[in-house]
Amino acid sequence: MSAKQTKTPLSADVVEAVIDAINFNDQGLVAAIAQQFGSNEILMMAWMSADAIRETLSSGQVCYFSRSRGELWRKGESSGQTQALLDFRWDCDGDTVLLVVDQIGVACHTGRRNCFFNAVRDGEITTIAEVEIEPKKLYGK
Repeated sequence: MSAKQTKTPLSADVVEAVIDAINFNDQGLVAAIAQQFGSNEILMMAWMSADAIRETLSSGQVCYFSRSRGELWRKGESSGQTQALLDFRWDCDGDTVLLVVDQIGVACHTGRRNCFFNAVRDGEITTIAEVEIEPKKLYGK
């Protein structure tokens, strides 16, 4: 299911109030869970910095913080698999954010729809989602 993104510009004061409500960890990051609008499928978990939140709220396209690269990671920048922000929420403790998104393409760098493809079923570890697109096609590597 696809949803039309309705981008209402946020004032800098509102964006900063959101950031002030977030309880960032010692590394200045907060856990972010991406959920598909309509189906409520959990797509992925990543980290956001204050700058990533600012960019996400300002642009309407989800931006995370890459811990391995130490920089902002604009979802879909190299793969084309983007996430349009539809709703930005945070939990009661302010230590986790929920991003309700419209995912274009696959969410996982492994080429699967979501990152939660490992499971325990019938007492066995199993893969519950197959690769939809080869990572080489996504990243050219």
